[in-house]
Amino acid sequence: MEFQSNIFFNKNIKKSKLMNQINVTPFVDVMLVLLIVFMITAPLLTVGVTVDLPKTHASQLSQKGDPLILSVKSNGKIYIQDREIDKNKLIPRLKALSNNNMKIRVFIRGDKKVNYGYVIDVLSKVQSAGFIKATLVAKLKQN
Repeated sequence: MEFQSNIFFNKNIKKSKLMNQINVTPFVDVMLVLLIVFMITAPLLTVGVTVDLPKTHASQLSQKGDPLILSVKSNGKIYIQDREIDKNKLIPRLKALSNNNMKIRVFIRGDKKVNYGYVIDVLSKVQSAGFIKATLVAKLKQN
């Protein structure tokens, strides 16, 4: 019995000292993981179709609201936002997406390797359907 009482009443055991410092290692680990996650997901938030746009010196237009974006890839395929669409179904799909709002902005992004006449044909098809704010998109040239 005396042995058990020595365990509970041992005076040589030091009391645990309060730590008055913050351990930042877990915080840094979490921040690095978040940084990696954002670095991976940020490029995915852009428009899904990659198009090599021609360059220009014209200034950018500033208007409100989200435009509809048509992309013409170098192989001639047409995309609305990031979905491929047949050229014959382009106008009905545009009208459905815009709720027949002919004043919605339509940006046409044509790859610089695609035939210029093909991109203009898409533009004229959109404009002849009544979309009055259809325009071509290009990159600004770096000086």
